Amino acid sequence: MRQTIQQLSSELRAARVSPVELTRDCLTRIDKLNPQLNAFISILADSALAEARCAEQEIQRGEYRGPLHGIPIGIKDIIDTAGTRTTAASALFKDRIPPEDAEVVRRLRAAGAIILGKQNLHEFAYGGSSMVSFFGEVHNPWDISRIAGGSSGGSAASVAAGMGLAAVGTDTAGSIRLPAAYCGLVGLKPTYGRVSARGVIPLAWSYDHVGPLANSVYDAAVMLQVLAGYDPADPASIDMPVPNFTTALDRLPSKLRIGIPRAFFFDDLHHEVAAAIEKAIELFQGLHVEIRDVKLEVSTDRTLSSAESYAYHEEFVARSPELYQPATLARIQSAANTSAAAALRAHRELDATRHSIREVFSEVDILLTPTVPVPPPVIAGLKANPENLRPAELLMLRNTRPFNVWGIPAITIPCGFTSSGLPIGLQLAAPPWREDLLLQCAYAYEQATDWHTHAGNFVLGTCHPSLRSG
Repeated sequence: MRQTIQQLSSELRAARVSPVELTRDCLTRIDKLNPQLNAFISILADSALAEARCAEQEIQRGEYRGPLHGIPIGIKDIIDTAGTRTTAASALFKDRIPPEDAEVVRRLRAAGAIILGKQNLHEFAYGGSSMVSFFGEVHNPWDISRIAGGSSGGSAASVAAGMGLAAVGTDTAGSIRLPAAYCGLVGLKPTYGRVSARGVIPLAWSYDHVGPLANSVYDAAVMLQVLAGYDPADPASIDMPVPNFTTALDRLPSKLRIGIPRAFFFDDLHHEVAAAIEKAIELFQGLHVEIRDVKLEVSTDRTLSSAESYAYHEEFVARSPELYQPATLARIQSAANTSAAAALRAHRELDATRHSIREVFSEVDILLTPTVPVPPPVIAGLKANPENLRPAELLMLRNTRPFNVWGIPAITIPCGFTSSGLPIGLQLAAPPWREDLLLQCAYAYEQATDWHTHAGNFVLGTCHPSLRSG
């Protein structure tokens, strides 16, 4: 079982664990495992150790900042870090060095977190496989012949392999939850506007979210506590109170109603994914939760997201198209002829959709779906048949994308394994701004099962022998 922030924070505060030794342990694992996983683009060993020494001295002086103080984490390489290159996994930005931290990085540093490095991703976050990257594809720690998911693939692979205690990723159509599910982690997409996206290279402004990938629900809650909050310099940030996400984590509300939207979300499931989700539903029934079937109207229109991506990249594409990976360039250019009127209509429809989703929560408190309909594909197969990559990604992101459209908080948690030893994810979603309720529900499921305790063993599938020590 991997170490968690919950376990280590009290040990660090009591000086029974050294931030320096903890950081060295993570850097050692990165040095050992990154050649197989390709999870990190930039490894910040010197600055991480300097930060760890500073954290150790502060804690010894009694200047403890909170549960992330001295905790080593990674940052998706689409999130700006001052003085350190932020590449978006693209040749276009391979030497880009931002002058200041993204707001979420600033908050993490203020909380005393140690930044281990910048993590690999699907180029410009425009895909769900993390195979399309200037720095090469990311491999899944549970089976290195398979994808880790995307676009936050490096972030998920690194946390799953113990190369850091948590990570910060981005999620525009499922880019936190998909790789978290494929790597056996907890991945949380907050309410749109809950966490600042200032300093994050955009994919589609109206859908971009920033959130944590972690080893447990508690750890995700601790990360969110630091990341959340109003940022007046971010136009999408919304000034809403931030509750304490950990104080009532173990108090599942009575008379909880969970809605199951079987149409669309349960279509064409892999049989082992379907079986795991049905068992999860049964478990909630055993917790005296009311289960209800619900119907949701799901929009699959991508006009606005595609138009916003094109708007950001238009000048770069005109100037240096050869610096993009061909698959990324094709996706960006697909929206070149989208009219302003079409984009405006799509934005109006998005506003209406986000308003209407609130109605379903008069019937239920939580929504439950599979996170991903199918297990992670084999990298070699997708390389041999590149025309299959986009359809595969659309299927993998099918169940996560609607929650970006709705802008409501959603989380994935481990809920089983396939017969090949590959993790399966359970997705839960809550009303806007109710991350507290979402975390309570996820925590109740996690504590009633032992799926999260298998994490880090890596004795299943065809995992590389170097990873099997866990």
